[in-house]
Amino acid sequence: MIRFLRIENLAVVDKLELEFQPGLTVLTGETGAGKSVILGALGLLVGGRATNEMVRTGKDRARVDAIVEDHDGSTFTLRREVSPKGRSRSFIDDRAVTAGELHELGQRLFDLHGQHDHQALLDRSTHLNLLDTHAGLNKKRQAVAKAHNVWRALKDQVDYARRTHADKAQRLELLTFQKSEIDNVLPVSGEDVKLNVQHAKLVNAERLSKLCDECYDSLYEQDGSIVSRLGKVWRNLDDLASLEPKFEEFGETRSSVESQLEELAFFMRSYKGKIDASPERLASVETRLAELEHLKRRYGSTLDEVIGYQEAVTEEIATLELTDSELEVTASLAEERRGEFEQVARELSLVRRASALEFGERIESLLAELGIPNATFRTEISSDELPQDRWSEIGVDEGEFLFSANPGEAVRPLARVASGGELSRVMLALKTLAHVDNVGKTLVFDEVDSGVGGKVAAKVGALMERLSKTFQVICVTHLPQIAAYGGSHFTVSKVTRAGRQVTTIQSLAEEGRVEELAKLMTGGDSESARAGARELLRANKERKAKAKGESQ
Repeated sequence: MIRFLRIENLAVVDKLELEFQPGLTVLTGETGAGKSVILGALGLLVGGRATNEMVRTGKDRARVDAIVEDHDGSTFTLRREVSPKGRSRSFIDDRAVTAGELHELGQRLFDLHGQHDHQALLDRSTHLNLLDTHAGLNKKRQAVAKAHNVWRALKDQVDYARRTHADKAQRLELLTFQKSEIDNVLPVSGEDVKLNVQHAKLVNAERLSKLCDECYDSLYEQDGSIVSRLGKVWRNLDDLASLEPKFEEFGETRSSVESQLEELAFFMRSYKGKIDASPERLASVETRLAELEHLKRRYGSTLDEVIGYQEAVTEEIATLELTDSELEVTASLAEERRGEFEQVARELSLVRRASALEFGERIESLLAELGIPNATFRTEISSDELPQDRWSEIGVDEGEFLFSANPGEAVRPLARVASGGELSRVMLALKTLAHVDNVGKTLVFDEVDSGVGGKVAAKVGALMERLSKTFQVICVTHLPQIAAYGGSHFTVSKVTRAGRQVTTIQSLAEEGRVEELAKLMTGGDSESARAGARELLRANKERKAKAKGESQ
């Protein structure tokens, strides 16, 4: 769970600090006040994409810090920093980590559900993923995906070899020539950059030598050199210091100045002695650069791309050089792996089909709590085995959610028949099931109550509160019926400071909640609205007290 969150210079946020409590926390405020920025900050902590637009104008970085507690009581400090160029750095307990490592830990601690997540339900390709997740089939899914990838890699190799058999000789000849051309040069990554530096020195060797001579002579060698003339300067300084003590400190620098000038002079002489002015070396460097430039013109704009092409060609040659007997061995192995994939995929399919009925019943039960008492929810899984070209990492099945909100109506594809409010409630039911076994997570809901209101909103709030007995729940909402269920309540608003808009957040006590709920109910703060708000809070208090008494 999140204990503490600090946000600095993120979008319209100058600096915010929030302390979160267990249970249900609600965030309310007008549209555009900055609630989404707060959730965006949490998104950064789970490895979300960082962009330069996130950094507040005129600031050198945006920063998000959080102190979080795992289910075993251990705590972590998470930090993400974003630069105005969109680059980001991630830290766990002040240790620099990759965004992937931050994502891995964040996924274990947080689950963020955006206000548009229910739109994913319109994509039937996501439906079996949701069923499998709720049925606890992830390990079987991983085994199926692994078997599929092994089989497909072998099958693709065989298919490619057979497809190119006719023109294999011609293709091999071309690739062999290209590989030979690169192999003969043996480019090294970054070699051209170093050679260009050497070339510049070789071309300018005479000038470098002349400049070193002139500097050395001026400093040390010629009559009236700088080092010899300094003697008079030091004698004059001694006379000045005897008359004016302020000159004494300059006399103290004598040894260091002489030492630095001598060091510079000797370096000039030493450097000149090492200058390579041989025409042979210059010709060698120019020849090598020409070879590298030739490769870059043919096989990539950089040496790294040339080397990458060299590796790809080597792999393709190895595939093309498969003999007929080797090809048959590989084909036989691919067939074995296909059989292994089919076996684990069919096992997954059987468990998946058995889980679908219970899954639908549990969704229907939750939808009844959310104001759709006669809902019918089914997962239709393809009755016939899919053709081989449609097998995938999820197995040999395709599936789709079917739904009906009214008794007597046939179930139809969810995407065609569900309203926006019904989709929101289906998604909330799915999310509720998803977290039955994920004790200790922080669940973040961003306006998943979209499209509902009235009694249904109260039922959504009750479900959120129920979830908060097992998880820490943070919910952004515009509905007073849901906000009234919060154990903690923050209001987010914008103010103008020094000519700029800034997002602020305030924790609300009893009267503050009354005023905020009244605004959510009517948009104003009339006495009747405040009375309604007080009634909402009172009813929830009585219900909580009653539930506590019954549990005892």
